[in-house]
Amino acid sequence: MVPSAFVTLDTLPLTPNGKLDRNALPAPDYSNRTTGRAPRTPREEILCGLYADILNVTHVTIDDNFFQLGGDSIMSIQLVARARRAGLELSVRDVFQHKTVAAIATVVTEASEPPVEAAGTGVGPMPLTPIMRQFLERGGPVDQYNQSRLVQVPAGLDGQALISAVQAVLDRHDALRARLSWNGQEQFLDIAPRGAVSADACVSRVDAAKLDDAARRALITEETTAARQRLDATRGKLTQFVWFDQGASAPGLLLVLIHHLAVDGVSWRILVPDLAEAYREAQSGRVPELPPVGTSMRGWARGLAEAAGQPKWAMQTAFWRDMLGGPAAPLGGRRLDAERDIRDNAGHLSVRLPVAVTEAVLTRVPQVFHSEVNDVLLAAFAVAWARWRRNGGGGGDSVLLDLEGHGREDSVSPGADLSRTVGWFTSHHPVRLDTGLGDEREIAEALAGGPAAGSVLKHVKERLRAVPDKGMGYGLVRYRNPETAAEFAGLPAPEVSFNYLGRFTTADAEDAGTFRAPDWTELSSAGGFGASDPRMPMAYKLDLVARTQDGPRGPQLTASWSWPRELLDEADIQHLARLWFDALEGLTEHARQPDAGGMTPSDASLSLLDQSEIEQLESDWREHS
Repeated sequence: MVPSAFVTLDTLPLTPNGKLDRNALPAPDYSNRTTGRAPRTPREEILCGLYADILNVTHVTIDDNFFQLGGDSIMSIQLVARARRAGLELSVRDVFQHKTVAAIATVVTEASEPPVEAAGTGVGPMPLTPIMRQFLERGGPVDQYNQSRLVQVPAGLDGQALISAVQAVLDRHDALRARLSWNGQEQFLDIAPRGAVSADACVSRVDAAKLDDAARRALITEETTAARQRLDATRGKLTQFVWFDQGASAPGLLLVLIHHLAVDGVSWRILVPDLAEAYREAQSGRVPELPPVGTSMRGWARGLAEAAGQPKWAMQTAFWRDMLGGPAAPLGGRRLDAERDIRDNAGHLSVRLPVAVTEAVLTRVPQVFHSEVNDVLLAAFAVAWARWRRNGGGGGDSVLLDLEGHGREDSVSPGADLSRTVGWFTSHHPVRLDTGLGDEREIAEALAGGPAAGSVLKHVKERLRAVPDKGMGYGLVRYRNPETAAEFAGLPAPEVSFNYLGRFTTADAEDAGTFRAPDWTELSSAGGFGASDPRMPMAYKLDLVARTQDGPRGPQLTASWSWPRELLDEADIQHLARLWFDALEGLTEHARQPDAGGMTPSDASLSLLDQSEIEQLESDWREHS
């Protein structure tokens, strides 16, 4: 196999022991690749430009695969939205099926007027989605549960233009005008009409000029905590915008804090650009007019409620019962306690994978294994979990995970357009993973980057492909259909949660808050500044949230671990976190080998072939090529 990139070094970085220091190796630069065909038509030229912009690379050919360049399912939603604004119509399904610019260009059409729901569809009573029901069933305080972002804004920000921009965002995105209500039988969201929520009541200014770092952090923490405490879902107070004004000599900060009932991870990729666009228009003296939304949050939620009773989804109940009903090896010595195991008593660990390894995890490994980034991350987790449980964690090798997804799958409501819809769409579903390996020797081989690493990735990939409809059916039968929901009584629930949020463009830590960072750049969440409600009960004994931050030095995977301190020891979690990164490095090392990779049964149109038969065909092809 031919290497995908070459990096020239004056010297090789070495560890104190004289061995190659892989963590210090620079990431390959894929931006100047010359292989592949150039665009031949205006349509291909537009798509190449969109690929390059979204994936943060400078050169894209029509033969490049969206996912092998580091794309993921969330970024595919961005691609669909950006393509529509450029005049091209395609779906997320098109991106997954066709992948390359050349192939996608053959199926896209010229965008017509975006589909618009009937007037008033987005306003009025809205049934709760499965994730909302899951949250409310868990118990605990509701009003201050939120997501947040700290955004760098221009120095000398125009306060009136900011209010106009926020009003445009509130009027465009219905979920931001919701109120949690009760009709005597069940809870629901009531979506108010445009204009019902005033930006003046949601925006505040704080003087943050001439403060040193410690004073600035203290001020942000104080104001963030106060903003969180102003949220009230039952009174429709779901948003807070706090402008930390540092005057004309330094960029300001804007805290955007929104109740989780109205926002999810994908929504931020819509909200922040909309806010920036609306501000620029308002500052120029124009009335902000944001692009329309296709399917409203309310329209989607009503579609989910209708689908829940359909036989197609009810038939999946047995699949999900079997998934939950397997062997269980509980973590810790007791169940979670909603009063003791709260956010205020949680342990936290944040670690970063080296840039060079992250680059390979996002590109090289998915390329040679015809997989997605999530497959790679979860395969490495399965290896790490097996070693951790054998070396002191206790229990068997398999792990029952609650796997989080963006939930914007058109399998539930074909034709729905959620590429510009803000709201809480997240889906959860259980999945039981193991390595498919035998003894400790094979696990050690996988960690070291031997052939066992590839075997695990293929095994986990096929387990994930066996989940129907990317797990959307679980929420419907578990939380939206009373008849099927009753069949889950007494079954164990996952104690471990895994969530990969995708890739985000961020400023370098040293550049944040300076003129070197672009205005309207997302710097971080405000979780470390008091945005998280300390009273919230923990939903899992172990919660892993990962994201890739595309900074000036390249992409870097950040893993954030949380756990109840009374149940699990920090040293054990540190060990598991190291093992996960070791397993990821093992996969990247294995992917460099000439015989690494290959297809799996889910890649073959003739599904009668099993894994061993596919590998035999690949071996025969290599021998005769």
